[in-house]
Amino acid sequence: MRFFPRLRFRTKLNLGMSAILVGMAVLLLPLVGSMSASSLVEESKKRGSALAEGLSVRAVDPMLARDFLRLKNMVDEQSTVEDVIYAFVQDKSGYVMVHTFQKGFPVDLIDANKVATGKSLNIQLLADGSRRIYDFAAPVLVSDGRLGTVRIGLSQSRIQMAVQRQLTLMAGLFAGALFLATSLGTVFARRVTARLALLRSHAEDMLTGNLDTISGPTWGVHCWEKQQCNTPQCPAYGETRRRCWYIAGTMCPDCNNEGNFQCRLQSCRHCPVYRENAGDEIQDLAETFDVMAMTLKSHIGELRDAERNLRDQQRLTRTILDVSPDRVSLVDATMRYRGCNKSFAESVGMSLAEIEGKTDFDLFPEAEAEKRHMAARDILQSGRRLDTQLMVETGGGEHWFHVVCVPVFNDEGRIDGLLRTDRDISDIKRYENQLIQAQKMESLGLLAGGVAHEINTPLGIILGYAQLLQEDVEAGSQIHQDLAIIEKQTQVCKKIVADLLGFSRQTQSAKREMCFNNSVMEAVSLVRHTLELDKVEIVTQLDDRYPIIYGDPEKLKQVWINLLTNSRDAMGGQGGTILIRTRLDTPGGIVSLWVADNGSGIAEEALKKIFDPFFSTKAVDKGTGLGLSVSFGIIEDHGGDIHAASPVPEDFGFPPQARGGAEGGGTVFEVNLPLDHEGPDSGETEKE
Repeated sequence: MRFFPRLRFRTKLNLGMSAILVGMAVLLLPLVGSMSASSLVEESKKRGSALAEGLSVRAVDPMLARDFLRLKNMVDEQSTVEDVIYAFVQDKSGYVMVHTFQKGFPVDLIDANKVATGKSLNIQLLADGSRRIYDFAAPVLVSDGRLGTVRIGLSQSRIQMAVQRQLTLMAGLFAGALFLATSLGTVFARRVTARLALLRSHAEDMLTGNLDTISGPTWGVHCWEKQQCNTPQCPAYGETRRRCWYIAGTMCPDCNNEGNFQCRLQSCRHCPVYRENAGDEIQDLAETFDVMAMTLKSHIGELRDAERNLRDQQRLTRTILDVSPDRVSLVDATMRYRGCNKSFAESVGMSLAEIEGKTDFDLFPEAEAEKRHMAARDILQSGRRLDTQLMVETGGGEHWFHVVCVPVFNDEGRIDGLLRTDRDISDIKRYENQLIQAQKMESLGLLAGGVAHEINTPLGIILGYAQLLQEDVEAGSQIHQDLAIIEKQTQVCKKIVADLLGFSRQTQSAKREMCFNNSVMEAVSLVRHTLELDKVEIVTQLDDRYPIIYGDPEKLKQVWINLLTNSRDAMGGQGGTILIRTRLDTPGGIVSLWVADNGSGIAEEALKKIFDPFFSTKAVDKGTGLGLSVSFGIIEDHGGDIHAASPVPEDFGFPPQARGGAEGGGTVFEVNLPLDHEGPDSGETEKE
């Protein structure tokens, strides 16, 4: 097989064409002969069928009239037809009435081909020793039955002779075609090899780095000259090295610039420029060489640009990593550091260049280095990522880190290193601890509510008996004073128990449509007398549009009373003014309430906690720290919000005649409630 590759292209071409023609002759001659024979046989059968059926129709009258002479003439007329060997007519009993045989009728033919009842024709291939005959039998029919049978025999040898002549002619044609193809192939191969040699020379020039060589033929006419477009903006305008159909984005109206090169080329095949300048495959190859050379030159320039962009991207990536507060590091399979960001370098007190090549034992204390080393080894062995939280003791105290360590795989799927990120989550941990503390407070509130419920009855009994005993002893006596102290302290305990029960018992609000101003005024009327005894004046500035809201009147009244009581307590017994203001915001769909006082105010740190359960700025025996927490829950249940500000803003506007009050700037509480029915579900049953 090594002999064939060494042959010249011209020899290969001639051998190939000769092999193709000889192979076609070997394959086609038998096939054509068989097809021709089949076609001629079918044609002969159709012809014989037509002759037999025609004779059967014409023989009806002579057979009915018993006109043997006329019947004989009809049979003799059939024998004059080419390929007809014999013809004869039988009556319905099989008797031969007339025939065309000269040397006597062969008796074996009588029963050689019979037509079954109901069939119009029957064909039978017969052999008489030296030749083969197609025998056609057609019944002679009249309306009342069958008169007889017509038989005609056609020779098969004539068909075979016609097939043989056709095969001989085709063999001669194949021989002539072989000679002509060999001659033309030799001429064609010389032209092809010469052009290929030129392409080879140009390819060698390209290998030496000469990408400006031109392999394709010169233009017959340029596209801008042919189309007379004169459009300098077109990328093909003035281009002499590349054909316009190799250029993307041309402004030719007939060019399809969408899709790939094959789509564009398909649209250019009908262009007059393409039809005039396009050539054969070798010309296409030469032009492709030119495009390839220009593309390589362009790609080399793009690679240089890409290299420059890659350096820029590396600098950008380094900047991004260095800006990140997370400690990012990369180690190889031997657990030596190959890279890190600035945050990691600062944490270990080294530069980026100093860290490269070192291990954990070179950067961290032995205990921490051992932990990092074991974790890295486990990931290298298992291939599973590490996602955990670790606490690290530093000089500044405890620091929590969210550690994510993932394996880095190479192109072969093997672990090539580890990428580790340490994120400082100390603040998040503090928030989690605060949340846990809040949950503990919630649980404590529920527990306190249960305890308060249990001690409420004994407190009532103590209070009752203390009051009864005071009636039985002399007023002003030591026993009477002691009982008064018991009664007072029991009242304090009852108040504490009531607050605990109110905080712990979460009930669904019985909401309905109500007047917001009326709710506020009902609360004011309940506490006005008590507050006036403490020299506290209540000033109301209510919106005269009477806002209608959807809420629980009793619970909201409890909120207003809590806010008024807190404002009174903030004045420290010195008296003062409480300003109540409401405003309806119809476009915003809310109604707002402000309760402001000119009391001592609330410190900034305490202001952040005033709605927390059990938090209070009052004396130990003056409050439980649950009033504002309960109020916050009620407002939240109504879909609103409540917040406080201290001191009162200067533009809030206390009335000029407001009473003095304590020093501190006062406090203002703002409550906002929605006007519609949306928000938390309202119901009538207690929440378990």
